[in-house]
Amino acid sequence: MKVKKEKIAETITDLNRVIEVILEAENQHLDVLDKVHEEYARSAQNLVHYRAFRKFDLRTTQKKLRNLGLTRFANAEGHILASISNTLFILKKLIDIEEGQTVQPKLSIKKGKRLLAKNTKALLGYRSKGRRVRIMVTQPTASAYDYQMVLDMVEHGMNCARINCAHDTPKVWKMIIDNVRKAAKATGRQVKIAMDLAGPKIRTGSIHPGPKIRKFTPEKDVTGNIIRPAEIVLVPEVDEFSLPNTLPLAPEVLSKLELHDEFVLTDTRNKRRRLKVIALEDSGVLAHCYETSYIGTGTSLECTNRPLGAVVVGELPPVEQSVILRKEDVFTIVKEAMEGLPAVIDEDGKIIQNGRISCQLPEVFQFINSGDRILFDDGKIEGVIEVIRDGAFDVRITLAKENGSKLKAEKGINFPDTHLGISGLTAKDKKDLEFVAKHADIVNFSFVNSKEDVEELYQELKKLGVLNQLDVILKIETKYAVANLTEILLAAMQSQFIGVMIARGDLAVETGWDNIGKVQEEILLLCSAAHVPVVWATQVLENLAKKGLPSRSEITDAARALHAECIMLNKGPYINRAIALLDTILSSMEANHEKKEVMLPKLESLLAK
Repeated sequence: MKVKKEKIAETITDLNRVIEVILEAENQHLDVLDKVHEEYARSAQNLVHYRAFRKFDLRTTQKKLRNLGLTRFANAEGHILASISNTLFILKKLIDIEEGQTVQPKLSIKKGKRLLAKNTKALLGYRSKGRRVRIMVTQPTASAYDYQMVLDMVEHGMNCARINCAHDTPKVWKMIIDNVRKAAKATGRQVKIAMDLAGPKIRTGSIHPGPKIRKFTPEKDVTGNIIRPAEIVLVPEVDEFSLPNTLPLAPEVLSKLELHDEFVLTDTRNKRRRLKVIALEDSGVLAHCYETSYIGTGTSLECTNRPLGAVVVGELPPVEQSVILRKEDVFTIVKEAMEGLPAVIDEDGKIIQNGRISCQLPEVFQFINSGDRILFDDGKIEGVIEVIRDGAFDVRITLAKENGSKLKAEKGINFPDTHLGISGLTAKDKKDLEFVAKHADIVNFSFVNSKEDVEELYQELKKLGVLNQLDVILKIETKYAVANLTEILLAAMQSQFIGVMIARGDLAVETGWDNIGKVQEEILLLCSAAHVPVVWATQVLENLAKKGLPSRSEITDAARALHAECIMLNKGPYINRAIALLDTILSSMEANHEKKEVMLPKLESLLAK
């Protein structure tokens, strides 16, 4: 028993030292704490406490507490001082030590837990019945024109609609917002509008567009016999977000079509093909085709069973093109905004002219150096900068798929070895912010790297008269943002209400795929300490939204995202399937979410200063 008492006494000494450091940290941050909004007074103080707490390697102390059946502080980030104080009280009682002078925390465990829920509700609105985690959905251009699709999103469980200012125009944004507000009113639900400022995002430029055609293929068995015809849905209009089996015909033609109408056509390969109307549905006219067909804009259809006059396929979006890159290829990045092109290859398979693509942020050319790594499309393709010329630089590809990787337009570019010194608001952001201030509930602040970036945003919000009215979500997508997260949060707490978005695609590239799990966990813990809701963003159920079928890893990933307060889905033709499935997953697993536990080593990740 003596040994046990000595160990308990040692633990008491250790925890008293932790409290001393926590209180010292609070005194050192008094000037910052005085500036935070009253809504965040206790939260900012708790964040400072938790950051000081994590300066210690607590694993040995955790094991001692576990052996006594006491808290290990694994879930205490939202009320850290109260948890330590309560633990000290119990330890002293165990060995009959007089309690003496104790710290009286301003934030109790109960209140600490309530603050995050309160702030989440203020930022993201009411939760859906049966689940705590909200669902944010990126809106495609089609949401401006297709009210039914937006209504389906709301009915399937969308709590927040996200509009990316990097795409479309204010006119389209307003039409999307109007449809979201209309759908919310029709269903009696609250749906928040969040708008992303584009920020100085580094992306690949355009690529020479492909032909305006679509391929339709029947399903065959292993012997080559057709077991299911190709289904073609004839609709008035088709764009890049329409389902891949749609084909546009003029509305006046569609209204005349009848069941069992048959058409012949000559496809783009000069093959004669037949279509047969088999159903008239609200979503369009359904036709079957029993042979592989390549049908393009302007293809003529001739009705064989009755006169219908000229029937011509309407405008199709061009096939998305890409540049194929293989390991050891040399590829050129150009400063000038010009269409990308694949490499020119001679008869022997040798490259006689490099493939090229432009970079949408020419400022990066000021900071790059030979030998710096460059990554494309969330790190799927890697290279090293070899030669820098006026207005261009050459990259030798070091990582790509064995048969080549496709690089498309509008894909992210990262320079993990290069400090680009690019952050804050662009001229476009400031212009877009005027629209956001008038029409949205939340502004998503991209590419935030420091507290100075937050201060710049708040100055603009103040000029527009919406500081403390327009809520803010900070997108954490660089290693600099991770390293400065505590300071960023404290600066952001000068306004109400705030959130954090973990942009995992860019973050994984920046910090390394081997670090992303640890980095995500630390961001979640710090935000929980600050009672700031987290949006788990990018690539959740991405395969389902885009292709109609989820992968197993996507289901597991969606469940893992339960540690956040909101999950973001990206757009795709099957987005409503993704929303419905995510709603089911979140609702069914809600009861198990609080059962998590982590060990707490000394904080030496990218978050350490």
